[in-house]
Amino acid sequence: MSTRETSRFVRLRAELVVEIDDEDAVTKAALRRIADEGDVPDGEREHAESAVTADTAEALAYLVDPFSLVSEVPGVELLQASWSSERIDYDPDSPEWDLGGEDDEASDEASYDESYDDEDGAGRAG
Repeated sequence: MSTRETSRFVRLRAELVVEIDDEDAVTKAALRRIADEGDVPDGEREHAESAVTADTAEALAYLVDPFSLVSEVPGVELLQASWSSERIDYDPDSPEWDLGGEDDEASDEASYDESYDDEDGAGRAG
């Protein structure tokens, strides 16, 4: 497939599992970030403060900034991002947490063959 036939848009997926060993530090950092944002209306600020105070996972989500992940990458512009966080039960020995599973196999296949046909015959890049 030539460069002209290939989409310029890329969906980058990342899944992280983090361990929070100081919930208070995470909450305080989120509250500082909220306080530093001067252009947030009072109602939105109060809602954000309430959410990050009530749930450390919300505080972490407030601190994660997808823009900062790609802002220094030359030739890349972030067009859309969404992310969330949730508390989970984590067992690193469980097959459920094998991050090198099916998704990586599809990515590996796509890396060897830049495009391939899916069931309906439409090309798909990985």
